[in-house]
Amino acid sequence: MTIKISIDCMGGDHGPSVTVPAAVSFVNRESEAELMLVGKEELIHAELKKLKCVAHPRITVVPASEVVEMGDSLEISLRRKKDSSMRVTINLVKNGAAHACVSAGNTAALMAVSRYILKTIPGVHRPAICGIIPNQKGAPTYMLDLGANVDCEPQHLHQFALMGSVLVSAMENIARPTIGLLNVGEEDIKGNDVVKRTAALLRAEHAKGVLNFHGNVEGNNIFEGTTDIVVCDGFVGNVTLKASEGLGRFLKNVLATELKSSPMNMLGALLARGALKAISRRINPSRYNGASLLGLRGLVFKSHGSADKYGYEWAIKRAFDAARNDVLSRISITIASLMPQVDGPPTPDGSGPATELMEQKTA
Repeated sequence: MTIKISIDCMGGDHGPSVTVPAAVSFVNRESEAELMLVGKEELIHAELKKLKCVAHPRITVVPASEVVEMGDSLEISLRRKKDSSMRVTINLVKNGAAHACVSAGNTAALMAVSRYILKTIPGVHRPAICGIIPNQKGAPTYMLDLGANVDCEPQHLHQFALMGSVLVSAMENIARPTIGLLNVGEEDIKGNDVVKRTAALLRAEHAKGVLNFHGNVEGNNIFEGTTDIVVCDGFVGNVTLKASEGLGRFLKNVLATELKSSPMNMLGALLARGALKAISRRINPSRYNGASLLGLRGLVFKSHGSADKYGYEWAIKRAFDAARNDVLSRISITIASLMPQVDGPPTPDGSGPATELMEQKTA
């Protein structure tokens, strides 16, 4: 089966100079992939010409005259730039031309535009960003939310756990993935009111056999691989993600500096070259690039804005794997049967019918 991915080539810090080479590298490696490169035609064609791939049979260029800049407000992204590469990329998913899309653009804009165009799965109050963090077991720890929702209520964290469980089950082929609730301690008495109330909801789901809730976990448990999934609000999740990425780069730089600091160290580095390459590969944040926006009626993947070619290619791969594993259908079917359906007025954050009406007016 051919998997079609639309790519916002203009998003991120580097634009086509990174996104196009990453796309070409991926499509040459994956025979079942077909890519639609969205953005300013002349810039994309210039990059394809450099790579001698202007006439690649599985690459199509889709024009878009505008670009959502990293500093653009939501009002500009939604209302003024209706022909942005980001919006056109997402529209290709909505109209069925693409199975999934990837963008390294402004995170807030990507979430807002995706939510406006694709809408949310029925019952989902807020979409969440789910990413991967490496652990010492050599397996991924899935973590959400990583920044879409700074303030959350227990029902939101509860829904994140449900969506994360379905995603990991599909992507990792784990029947009942374990779920940990990020807290300042493992004991039930620890944490703020939101975390305690969320834990009660998750324990109830565990008792019913809906979720495999491990209990509270601490920050160190993320990297130990204590659970398959870690649930938290977007403020904590984003800080944790950025801190772990920074630590990974710090360790890599320190190691490289110290190994070059003396002839003896350089000799040791030469002898341990294979092990050092393996270590560098395991802690390289670029290998874990590509977070999914869960809860939407379409597959949207967010790449880091600063991603290099190697990292962006990983984001494309995650989108491809999600589409190939039919993640969207599996989430939609499962959520329809498990997600609590809440009627009535929108929540204080504005989610619900009023939000869609506001977005329609804005756009």
